[in-house]
Amino acid sequence: MIGSSVVVRTRSWIVLCLGLLTVGTPAAFAADCPGHPDALGTSRTLVVDPHEHPRIGTMQYRETLPLKDHEVVLTFDDGPLPKYSNQVLQILADECIKATFFIIGGQAKANPEGVRKLVAAGHTVGTHSMNHPLTFDRMPIEKFEPEINGGIEWTSAAMTDPSKLAPFFRIPGLMRAEGVENYLISRGIQVWSADFPADDWRHVSSDRVYQLAIQRLEAKGKGILLLHDIQARTVAALPKIIRDLKARGYRIVHVVPATAERPATPTTPVEWLLHPPTETVPIARWPAVPNFVFTQTQTLPAPSLADLNAQTGHQPLLPRRTMAQANVAATLPVPDRDLFAIPEGSVEVLLSTTLSRRAATRLAMAAETPRAAKGKAAKSQAHRTAHAAHGAPKHAAQAKGTVARNTAPKSTAQGAAPRPTRVASLKKRAQ
Repeated sequence: MIGSSVVVRTRSWIVLCLGLLTVGTPAAFAADCPGHPDALGTSRTLVVDPHEHPRIGTMQYRETLPLKDHEVVLTFDDGPLPKYSNQVLQILADECIKATFFIIGGQAKANPEGVRKLVAAGHTVGTHSMNHPLTFDRMPIEKFEPEINGGIEWTSAAMTDPSKLAPFFRIPGLMRAEGVENYLISRGIQVWSADFPADDWRHVSSDRVYQLAIQRLEAKGKGILLLHDIQARTVAALPKIIRDLKARGYRIVHVVPATAERPATPTTPVEWLLHPPTETVPIARWPAVPNFVFTQTQTLPAPSLADLNAQTGHQPLLPRRTMAQANVAATLPVPDRDLFAIPEGSVEVLLSTTLSRRAATRLAMAAETPRAAKGKAAKSQAHRTAHAAHGAPKHAAQAKGTVARNTAPKSTAQGAAPRPTRVASLKKRAQ
């Protein structure tokens, strides 16, 4: 009896817990999909605030939706186009899947009924510009502003209740630009990129679209899948994608914007990263030093010896200067200026330094040079005088007495002593 009662209590507890989980989850399960018991369904609804996380999608941004492992968000661009959008809408309805659609204003203008069908089915509707230009990365504000506003105006005009339009925007071709993003964020619009595409806009087969979607999802483990509801290959690939998501244990998450009546889902900043860092994964960069906010800016006074528990009677290692020693400099006489006068060009001063000895030697040699020059000049003059005296008789003989007659008056006139007449010369003249 005791054992059976324990089993009954255990079963009732399990049933109670399952009931609480079912009631507490604000999303549709496969069991809530009438007529489709094996449907994938929508596991939960995620409420986001565009102001808190304005850019999402790891294809271009650091953050993405705060998804758990094996959670997927399906998104479709460029609709509505009735031929294919209605088929995509039916496939999702059969699986009770809620997705996010980014509408082109021109398509909403041409097919407003398609927009109303999306809202009636409970899907989230955002915008994708007015005409889908692939030049948003090069547009000035005068051009991209009408594109953004036109898409919003025509999409909201197609709705019965314009408040159902979500403040979500995906830039055409993901041609992001900082000016465009800043403009959208200033208006409270969240910029959506994606975590991986399926390349269904390219000229590839539906099988290739299916393969790329599953391979890239498996590589990341979760994320935002980018598709287009205006392509025949997407319509053919979508059932295969959903089948594999179900077989591999993936769950669908529906994203809606926060409102005053519907607050954002509580999350932590780390959950908005695709692969948050863990303690077991090393980080290559040193963490930044945090900035502390001090409550007071007043500084403390410098400590004194008493604060340092120093003994006042302790003698310092170095003796202190007395007042008499401190005033010695003031009692000394001021030296005279002549004490520091140095004769200009003095050899003694130059010789007092090792670096100036060569200069002093050159000055000494220069001083001896005039004396040697004077000695050489005197010797040369004496040599010339002796040479002239030795050749004087020869010149006197050639003059034949002319010099003797002219010499006496000139010498007298000039006040010079008369030259002596040699006896040998007179004897030669007599002969």
